[in-house]
Amino acid sequence: MNTPSRPRLKSLTHTPDQPPTAAPAAPRTTVGEPKDAARKGVPSALRSDPHPGDGRYPIAWLAISSPRYGHMPTAASRCECGWDRSAIGHAQVRALIEAHAAHRTACPLRNPREGRAAA
Repeated sequence: MNTPSRPRLKSLTHTPDQPPTAAPAAPRTTVGEPKDAARKGVPSALRSDPHPGDGRYPIAWLAISSPRYGHMPTAASRCECGWDRSAIGHAQVRALIEAHAAHRTACPLRNPREGRAAA
């Protein structure tokens, strides 16, 4: 009795003696060179300033923080005119909030004196 031959489970591929040569990479763009869209004149979605300013800008800031419930709150009040105050604790933070509101009416940057005298 002859034993039937076993079928091959895997086909062995030919293994070359040397690794294949790699194809040359495409040339890279240099820094500052325009991309394809810029070369073709495609308009960019980004504009120089989509929201033009109206001349107003902040000159005074009030920052209040309380890290966790039950901890001491802190606050800082700063203004471009040189006003710089800080507070720690509930009572002092409340007093600083009131002082910040009062500073808005007394600030020389918000209320120039020569403008009122000239009018």
